Amino acid sequence: MRSFRTPALSAVAAGALVAGALVAVGTAPAAAAPSPDLSITNVTAHLQQLQSIATANGGNRATGRPGYKASLDWVKAKLDAAGYTTQVQQFSTSSGTSYNLVADWPGGDAEHVVMTGAHLDSVSAGPGINDNGTGSAAILEAALAWAASGNTAKNHLRFAWWGAEEQGLLGSNHYMRNLSTADKDRIDLYMNYDMVGSPNPGYFVYDDNPVGNGARDAMTAYYTSKGIPWEYIDVQGRSDHASFRSYGIATTGMYSGGETTKTSAQASKWGGTAGQAFDPCYHRSCDTISNINTTALDRNLDMIGHMVWLYADKDFGTTLPPTGTNLLANPGFESGATGWGGTSGPITSNSSRPARTGTWKAWLGGNGSTSSENVSQQVTIPANATAASLGYWIRTDTAESGSTAYDTLKVQVVSGGTATTLKTFSNVGTSATYTQFSHSLLAYRGKTVTVRFLMNEDASLQTSFVLDDASVTTS
Repeated sequence: MRSFRTPALSAVAAGALVAGALVAVGTAPAAAAPSPDLSITNVTAHLQQLQSIATANGGNRATGRPGYKASLDWVKAKLDAAGYTTQVQQFSTSSGTSYNLVADWPGGDAEHVVMTGAHLDSVSAGPGINDNGTGSAAILEAALAWAASGNTAKNHLRFAWWGAEEQGLLGSNHYMRNLSTADKDRIDLYMNYDMVGSPNPGYFVYDDNPVGNGARDAMTAYYTSKGIPWEYIDVQGRSDHASFRSYGIATTGMYSGGETTKTSAQASKWGGTAGQAFDPCYHRSCDTISNINTTALDRNLDMIGHMVWLYADKDFGTTLPPTGTNLLANPGFESGATGWGGTSGPITSNSSRPARTGTWKAWLGGNGSTSSENVSQQVTIPANATAASLGYWIRTDTAESGSTAYDTLKVQVVSGGTATTLKTFSNVGTSATYTQFSHSLLAYRGKTVTVRFLMNEDASLQTSFVLDDASVTTS
């Protein structure tokens, strides 16, 4: 956590252990999803890895030092292997180059993004295992557990590890400053976890953004349900949630305490030692793997998992487009290749193969030589769709003969790197009359997928597959 020396912490409204003492209000979900029991063993292993990286790189993981980049590369490799789409953002600081790591889980409603973040950098004085290895390792474990769960999220899940937080929230500020207005508007909630395993711990819930009261109340409700007292805290812009709060985005987060002193009342409530700092090794060389309260870390790990699971399915008011609305851009190709990816050339107004409507179409094949061509477009299937279908019109002609499929066109859906073929056309049974086909996409609810038409032609004799008037519709 970024250093802050004037007045340090403002904890208010102590949580009670009395039944009915808390009612979650605001926009919190009406009912909590089942809470996962995330592995403290795995998180401890993550922290040991961060300790080893610091030990091998001058005793720290600070911005501009090799230990920071090694930490980021290690986290990225874990996420890549689990199936996340990762992005590394590079930016400059007074201490040298730093990096953000942003990881998106495929699928979910792209118009409703739930972000979970933590800063990855330490100060130069020490390895930063509590500050903020604990937050970084905990959200990493939550991300990996979600990937392994097989769950489908209603909302789009994004995780982030920020660089240069200790220099003034530089990484999260860089991310938000360079995000388009439309993409900022898509973020419904940002949750921040900074120091969640302090050795003399408290349980402080962020209370400095009225826009985020629903998530704040969901977090305190969780602690109350587990019999864990809590306190509100106004962290006054000390951590990366402030970069989101400044744009009007709902935020919340948790903090187990830093350099300030635990009071007698807090020690009575939480245990530990009154008159000592929540973290006596805050920003010091002794913030090592030994500077962790495992009980607090385990409790907060499960709370983080609960919040991710809960808000993955939170209803932020997702609405379906009107029935019959085509989710594809430029579905009839009349604007050329606009909206479509794939091979350059197949989308054409060449009149030797007619379009079904208008003058443009996608003409795949017809080369009479070994070739592969495709046209593709990404589309998000709403999580609350009750029906979803891909439709298109196709005509074919060939110079091939016989019953062997030499040339093919595969209609595919690509999701999570896996291509599923919905139908295969070939030189066998061609028809020069346009015919309409459709396929259900309901299995891809809540996911962003790529619709692809993939042609492969052999070395001799042409087959032309002419595609027009494609559609993806939902209801």
